[in-house]
Amino acid sequence: MNYTLRQLEYLVAVAEHGSVTAAANALYTSQPGISTAISQLEEVFGLQFFIRHHARGVSMTPAGQSFVAAARNLLIHAEDLMQQASELSLALSGRLDLGCFTTIAPVLLPRLLTALRETYPEVEVALHEGDTPQLQAALLSGQLELALLYDLDLTPALSKRTLLSARPYVLLPADHPLAKKPEIALAELAEEPMVLLDLPYSREYFLSLFRQLGIEPRVRHRTVSFELVRGLVAAGNGYGLLNLRPDMDTTYGGGRLVCLPISDEVPALSIVLAWPQGLKLTRRAEVFIELCESTLTKPQ
Repeated sequence: MNYTLRQLEYLVAVAEHGSVTAAANALYTSQPGISTAISQLEEVFGLQFFIRHHARGVSMTPAGQSFVAAARNLLIHAEDLMQQASELSLALSGRLDLGCFTTIAPVLLPRLLTALRETYPEVEVALHEGDTPQLQAALLSGQLELALLYDLDLTPALSKRTLLSARPYVLLPADHPLAKKPEIALAELAEEPMVLLDLPYSREYFLSLFRQLGIEPRVRHRTVSFELVRGLVAAGNGYGLLNLRPDMDTTYGGGRLVCLPISDEVPALSIVLAWPQGLKLTRRAEVFIELCESTLTKPQ
Protein backbone atom coordinates (compact mmCIF):
# COMPACT_ATOMS: atom_id res chain seq x y z
CA MET A 1 0.00 0.00 0.00
CA ASN A 2 1.92 3.01 -1.31
CA TYR A 3 0.83 6.57 -0.62
CA THR A 4 2.52 9.76 0.53
CA LEU A 5 1.85 12.45 3.09
CA ARG A 6 1.79 14.98 0.25
CA GLN A 7 -1.10 13.08 -1.35
CA LEU A 8 -2.96 13.21 1.96
CA GLU A 9 -2.25 16.95 2.23
CA TYR A 10 -3.78 17.44 -1.23
CA LEU A 11 -6.82 15.36 -0.25
CA VAL A 12 -7.43 17.35 2.95
CA ALA A 13 -6.96 20.64 1.08
CA VAL A 14 -9.63 19.74 -1.48
CA ALA A 15 -11.99 18.73 1.34
CA GLU A 16 -11.40 22.02 3.14
CA HIS A 17 -11.62 24.28 0.08
CA GLY A 18 -14.40 22.47 -1.75
CA SER A 19 -12.70 22.25 -5.14
CA VAL A 20 -9.49 21.17 -6.79
CA THR A 21 -8.97 24.67 -8.21
CA ALA A 22 -9.22 26.38 -4.80
CA ALA A 23 -6.95 23.77 -3.21
CA ALA A 24 -4.35 24.21 -5.95
CA ASN A 25 -4.40 27.99 -5.47
CA ALA A 26 -4.04 27.64 -1.70
CA LEU A 27 -1.10 25.21 -2.02
CA TYR A 28 0.54 26.98 -4.97
CA THR A 29 0.54 23.82 -7.04
CA SER A 30 -1.13 22.56 -10.21
CA GLN A 31 -4.67 21.28 -10.52
CA PRO A 32 -3.59 18.18 -12.51
CA GLY A 33 -1.11 17.29 -9.76
CA ILE A 34 -3.82 17.38 -7.11
CA SER A 35 -6.31 15.47 -9.28
CA THR A 36 -3.73 12.78 -9.97
CA ALA A 37 -2.84 12.46 -6.28
CA ILE A 38 -6.47 11.99 -5.30
CA SER A 39 -7.08 9.46 -8.07
CA GLN A 40 -4.06 7.49 -6.88
CA LEU A 41 -5.34 7.50 -3.30
CA GLU A 42 -8.77 6.33 -4.44
CA GLU A 43 -7.13 3.50 -6.35
CA VAL A 44 -4.88 2.48 -3.44
CA PHE A 45 -7.70 2.42 -0.89
CA GLY A 46 -10.53 1.33 -3.18
CA LEU A 47 -12.70 4.29 -2.12
CA GLN A 48 -14.37 7.25 -3.78
CA PHE A 49 -13.69 10.36 -1.72
CA PHE A 50 -15.53 13.00 -3.75
CA ILE A 51 -18.45 13.50 -6.07
CA ARG A 52 -17.31 15.80 -8.86
CA HIS A 53 -19.69 18.54 -10.00
CA HIS A 54 -18.87 20.18 -13.33
CA ALA A 55 -17.76 23.79 -12.69
CA ARG A 56 -19.17 23.57 -9.15
CA GLY A 57 -16.38 21.93 -7.21
CA VAL A 58 -16.75 18.67 -5.27
CA SER A 59 -18.72 17.23 -2.37
CA MET A 60 -17.47 14.48 -0.07
CA THR A 61 -18.91 11.00 0.04
CA PRO A 62 -19.58 9.43 3.48
CA ALA A 63 -16.43 7.33 3.00
CA GLY A 64 -14.55 10.49 2.09
CA GLN A 65 -15.64 12.27 5.26
CA SER A 66 -14.35 9.44 7.47
CA PHE A 67 -11.12 9.07 5.51
CA VAL A 68 -10.36 12.81 5.53
CA ALA A 69 -10.82 12.94 9.33
CA ALA A 70 -8.30 10.07 9.68
CA ALA A 71 -5.94 11.77 7.19
CA ARG A 72 -6.01 15.01 9.19
CA ASN A 73 -5.06 13.10 12.33
CA LEU A 74 -2.22 11.30 10.53
CA LEU A 75 -0.85 14.59 9.21
CA ILE A 76 -0.95 16.11 12.69
CA HIS A 77 1.07 13.19 14.05
CA ALA A 78 3.50 13.36 11.16
CA GLU A 79 4.22 16.95 12.16
CA ASP A 80 4.53 15.86 15.77
CA LEU A 81 7.03 13.15 14.80
CA MET A 82 9.17 15.65 12.89
CA GLN A 83 9.29 17.92 15.92
CA GLN A 84 10.28 15.08 18.23
CA ALA A 85 13.02 13.99 15.81
CA SER A 86 14.52 17.46 15.60
CA GLU A 87 17.21 18.80 17.88
CA LEU A 88 14.64 21.12 19.43
CA SER A 89 12.21 18.35 20.30
CA LEU A 90 12.41 19.20 24.01
CA ALA A 91 11.02 22.66 23.28
CA LEU A 92 7.39 21.69 22.67
CA SER A 93 5.90 23.65 19.79
CA GLY A 94 3.28 23.55 17.06
CA ARG A 95 -0.42 24.23 16.64
CA LEU A 96 -3.19 22.92 18.88
CA ASP A 97 -6.73 23.25 17.52
CA LEU A 98 -8.83 23.77 20.63
CA GLY A 99 -12.61 24.12 20.80
CA CYS A 100 -14.44 25.70 23.70
CA PHE A 101 -18.09 26.06 24.65
CA THR A 102 -19.06 29.72 24.28
CA THR A 103 -20.01 30.35 27.92
CA ILE A 104 -16.98 28.54 29.32
CA ALA A 105 -14.48 30.38 27.13
CA PRO A 106 -14.43 33.85 28.80
CA VAL A 107 -14.37 32.41 32.33
CA LEU A 108 -11.72 29.67 32.05
CA LEU A 109 -9.70 30.14 28.86
CA PRO A 110 -7.77 33.32 29.82
CA ARG A 111 -6.33 31.56 32.87
CA LEU A 112 -5.58 28.33 30.99
CA LEU A 113 -3.97 29.98 27.98
CA THR A 114 -1.83 32.22 30.17
CA ALA A 115 -0.55 29.14 32.00
CA LEU A 116 0.12 27.39 28.67
CA ARG A 117 2.00 30.38 27.27
CA GLU A 118 4.16 30.63 30.39
CA THR A 119 4.97 26.91 30.38
CA TYR A 120 5.11 26.13 26.65
CA PRO A 121 5.57 29.45 24.82
CA GLU A 122 6.11 27.76 21.43
CA VAL A 123 2.71 26.06 21.40
CA GLU A 124 0.26 27.98 19.21
CA VAL A 125 -3.42 27.59 20.12
CA ALA A 126 -6.05 28.06 17.42
CA LEU A 127 -9.33 28.77 19.24
CA HIS A 128 -12.74 27.67 17.95
CA GLU A 129 -15.81 28.66 19.99
CA GLY A 130 -19.19 27.02 19.55
CA ASP A 131 -22.08 25.17 21.13
CA THR A 132 -22.14 21.46 21.93
CA PRO A 133 -23.33 20.16 18.51
CA GLN A 134 -20.80 22.33 16.68
CA LEU A 135 -17.91 21.24 18.87
CA GLN A 136 -18.81 17.55 18.72
CA ALA A 137 -19.04 17.68 14.92
CA ALA A 138 -15.68 19.47 14.68
CA LEU A 139 -14.01 16.89 16.94
CA LEU A 140 -15.37 13.93 14.99
CA SER A 141 -14.43 15.44 11.62
CA GLY A 142 -10.83 16.02 12.73
CA GLN A 143 -11.02 19.81 12.71
CA LEU A 144 -10.37 19.96 16.46
CA GLU A 145 -8.07 17.84 18.59
CA LEU A 146 -9.56 18.85 21.95
CA ALA A 147 -12.66 20.69 23.13
CA LEU A 148 -13.56 22.16 26.50
CA LEU A 149 -17.28 21.81 27.12
CA TYR A 150 -20.01 20.63 29.48
CA ASP A 151 -20.56 16.89 29.87
CA LEU A 152 -24.12 17.20 28.66
CA ASP A 153 -25.45 14.55 26.24
CA LEU A 154 -22.03 13.97 24.71
CA THR A 155 -21.76 11.20 22.14
CA PRO A 156 -20.09 7.93 23.26
CA ALA A 157 -17.72 8.43 20.31
CA LEU A 158 -15.80 10.93 22.47
CA SER A 159 -13.32 10.29 25.27
CA LYS A 160 -13.33 12.85 28.07
CA ARG A 161 -11.45 14.00 31.16
CA THR A 162 -13.42 15.74 33.92
CA LEU A 163 -11.90 19.03 35.10
CA LEU A 164 -14.56 20.78 37.22
CA SER A 165 -18.06 20.38 38.58
CA ALA A 166 -20.28 23.46 38.21
CA ARG A 167 -23.50 23.58 40.25
CA PRO A 168 -26.27 25.85 38.91
CA TYR A 169 -27.14 29.04 40.75
CA VAL A 170 -29.83 31.72 40.54
CA LEU A 171 -28.98 35.17 39.26
CA LEU A 172 -31.07 38.11 40.52
CA PRO A 173 -30.94 41.91 40.33
CA ALA A 174 -29.26 43.28 43.45
CA ASP A 175 -32.46 45.14 44.45
CA HIS A 176 -34.80 42.14 44.02
CA PRO A 177 -36.85 41.25 47.16
CA LEU A 178 -35.43 37.70 47.11
CA ALA A 179 -31.82 38.84 46.71
CA LYS A 180 -31.20 39.05 50.48
CA LYS A 181 -31.92 35.37 51.05
CA PRO A 182 -28.95 33.07 51.80
CA GLU A 183 -30.33 30.52 49.31
CA ILE A 184 -33.42 30.06 47.20
CA ALA A 185 -35.81 27.28 46.25
CA LEU A 186 -36.82 27.06 42.60
CA ALA A 187 -40.49 27.04 43.61
CA GLU A 188 -40.01 30.64 44.83
CA LEU A 189 -39.33 31.63 41.23
CA ALA A 190 -42.42 29.99 39.72
CA GLU A 191 -44.24 33.30 39.17
CA GLU A 192 -41.13 35.31 38.28
CA PRO A 193 -40.10 35.96 34.65
CA MET A 194 -37.02 34.08 33.47
CA VAL A 195 -34.14 35.08 31.19
CA LEU A 196 -33.12 31.77 29.57
CA LEU A 197 -29.67 30.94 28.20
CA ASP A 198 -30.98 29.47 24.95
CA LEU A 199 -28.14 27.27 23.73
CA PRO A 200 -28.58 23.65 22.56
CA TYR A 201 -28.64 21.25 25.53
CA SER A 202 -28.14 24.15 27.98
CA ARG A 203 -31.76 25.29 27.64
CA GLU A 204 -33.05 21.73 28.15
CA TYR A 205 -30.85 21.35 31.22
CA PHE A 206 -32.02 24.60 32.86
CA LEU A 207 -35.70 23.97 32.08
CA SER A 208 -35.43 20.40 33.40
CA LEU A 209 -34.41 21.70 36.83
CA PHE A 210 -37.89 23.21 37.16
CA ARG A 211 -39.82 20.51 35.36
CA GLN A 212 -38.54 17.77 37.64
CA LEU A 213 -40.32 19.71 40.41
CA GLY A 214 -43.51 20.04 38.37
CA ILE A 215 -42.89 23.73 37.61
CA GLU A 216 -43.07 25.32 34.17
CA PRO A 217 -40.89 28.46 34.20
CA ARG A 218 -42.23 31.70 32.70
CA VAL A 219 -39.59 32.51 30.07
CA ARG A 220 -39.64 36.20 29.18
CA HIS A 221 -36.42 36.46 27.17
CA ARG A 222 -34.16 33.96 25.40
CA THR A 223 -30.58 34.66 24.41
CA VAL A 224 -27.51 32.68 23.38
CA SER A 225 -25.25 35.23 25.12
CA PHE A 226 -23.98 34.51 28.64
CA GLU A 227 -23.33 38.21 29.28
CA LEU A 228 -26.70 39.29 27.90
CA VAL A 229 -28.39 36.98 30.42
CA ARG A 230 -26.49 38.84 33.15
CA GLY A 231 -27.27 42.25 31.65
CA LEU A 232 -31.01 41.58 31.27
CA VAL A 233 -31.24 40.24 34.81
CA ALA A 234 -29.38 43.21 36.29
CA ALA A 235 -31.76 45.56 34.42
CA GLY A 236 -34.77 43.96 36.14
CA ASN A 237 -36.06 41.78 33.31
CA GLY A 238 -36.23 38.61 35.39
CA TYR A 239 -33.97 36.01 36.98
CA GLY A 240 -31.43 33.76 35.30
CA LEU A 241 -29.81 30.38 35.89
CA LEU A 242 -26.13 29.83 35.12
CA ASN A 243 -23.37 27.42 36.11
CA LEU A 244 -20.12 29.35 35.82
CA ARG A 245 -19.67 32.54 37.80
CA PRO A 246 -17.34 35.40 36.76
CA ASP A 247 -15.26 37.03 39.48
CA MET A 248 -17.32 40.25 39.36
CA ASP A 249 -21.05 40.54 40.13
CA THR A 250 -21.44 43.54 37.83
CA THR A 251 -22.39 43.65 34.13
CA TYR A 252 -20.92 45.45 31.13
CA GLY A 253 -23.46 48.23 31.71
CA GLY A 254 -22.61 48.57 35.41
CA GLY A 255 -25.68 46.72 36.70
CA ARG A 256 -25.34 44.84 39.99
CA LEU A 257 -26.21 41.18 40.44
CA VAL A 258 -26.66 38.71 43.27
CA CYS A 259 -25.85 35.02 42.88
CA LEU A 260 -27.78 32.66 45.16
CA PRO A 261 -27.25 28.95 45.73
CA ILE A 262 -30.25 26.70 45.02
CA SER A 263 -31.64 24.90 48.06
CA ASP A 264 -33.20 22.09 46.00
CA GLU A 265 -31.24 18.98 45.02
CA VAL A 266 -30.18 19.88 41.48
CA PRO A 267 -27.59 18.15 39.29
CA ALA A 268 -24.29 19.89 38.73
CA LEU A 269 -22.65 19.94 35.31
CA SER A 270 -19.16 18.57 34.78
CA ILE A 271 -16.76 20.54 32.61
CA VAL A 272 -14.62 18.18 30.54
CA LEU A 273 -11.94 18.08 27.92
CA ALA A 274 -13.12 15.81 25.09
CA TRP A 275 -11.45 14.21 22.07
CA PRO A 276 -12.44 11.48 19.59
CA GLN A 277 -12.52 7.95 21.02
CA GLY A 278 -9.38 6.05 19.99
CA LEU A 279 -7.53 9.16 18.79
CA LYS A 280 -3.82 9.14 19.61
CA LEU A 281 -3.28 12.58 21.09
CA THR A 282 -0.30 14.69 20.16
CA ARG A 283 2.14 15.63 22.89
CA ARG A 284 0.77 19.18 22.69
CA ALA A 285 -2.71 17.93 23.56
CA GLU A 286 -1.41 15.72 26.37
CA VAL A 287 0.44 18.55 28.09
CA PHE A 288 -2.59 20.83 27.70
CA ILE A 289 -4.77 18.26 29.48
CA GLU A 290 -2.19 17.98 32.27
CA LEU A 291 -1.94 21.76 32.51
CA CYS A 292 -5.75 22.15 32.74
CA GLU A 293 -5.93 19.62 35.56
CA SER A 294 -3.16 21.32 37.57
CA THR A 295 -4.25 24.92 36.85
CA LEU A 296 -7.94 24.53 37.66
CA THR A 297 -7.24 22.89 41.01
CA LYS A 298 -5.11 25.83 42.16
CA PRO A 299 -6.70 28.85 43.89
CA GLN A 300 -6.71 31.96 41.71
